[in-house]
Amino acid sequence: MPKRSSSVVGREFGNGVRAAIESTGMTQRELAEVLGWQEAKLSDMLAGKGGVNELEVVTLLAYCRIPLAERERLLALFRESGSYYVQIPEDGVPDQVRTLINQEKEATEITAWSMILVPGLLQIYEYIAAVTAKARTVSAENFAATVAARAARTEILDYSRTFTFYVHEQALWLPVGNEEVWREQLAHLLRLSVRKYISIRIVPRSIGVHAGVSGDFRLMKFPKYPPVVYIESVKCCLFFDDKDTVETYENILKDLAAVALDEEESRAVINSILEGLQ
Repeated sequence: MPKRSSSVVGREFGNGVRAAIESTGMTQRELAEVLGWQEAKLSDMLAGKGGVNELEVVTLLAYCRIPLAERERLLALFRESGSYYVQIPEDGVPDQVRTLINQEKEATEITAWSMILVPGLLQIYEYIAAVTAKARTVSAENFAATVAARAARTEILDYSRTFTFYVHEQALWLPVGNEEVWREQLAHLLRLSVRKYISIRIVPRSIGVHAGVSGDFRLMKFPKYPPVVYIESVKCCLFFDDKDTVETYENILKDLAAVALDEEESRAVINSILEGLQ
């Protein structure tokens, strides 16, 4: 396979292969020598830039002796191509969350639009559990792992990145869990909203129809890679990194920014709802 620019699917493949290599206890240089490769070739593959063929990938994975299911997953990723990546988890286990977490960790700027629920990165554990409990795609045996994986995403909320969250007012009014969970979730939003690297802006119900009616999404920007748009549905999630799609969602965010309340006004709305629940 010829070398290419790094893509979402390429980076997810690279992350999986990196984990496989680490499981051997060998360094990348040592493994490259065993395979008869230049270290740069292995580095390009781990960065999601290709430069290897399928037989070479099979050889590497066989040497790493990873489980069959993971080998098949990585080979499927290797065969993916195009300007988008569709991920369909087989059993609701947080594989789908893992790819998102990997992208979020590499991003330096994340902008999200949420119309129905509080954005995932801002959800408290109990809120996540209440939402997941209603999900028809998560089995009882996978419930705890899925909740834990989603909750772990909040670990990226630090000053090394900037975050902007556009949230429709109706998401604040939706009862999730019991009233105590609802109150604590709103209080958590207020605590997060004063952090300098987090901007929470409410889109008021009073404006009526708006540019974000098609649904939730997030835009992630990276220092070395093209921006990525992430969209999640009931049975799959999609990652887009082609220029036209990214530009479309950037324009939606511009329109939402034009009608959203500023940060101080947004805090006032959240606080008003919270006070009404006391």
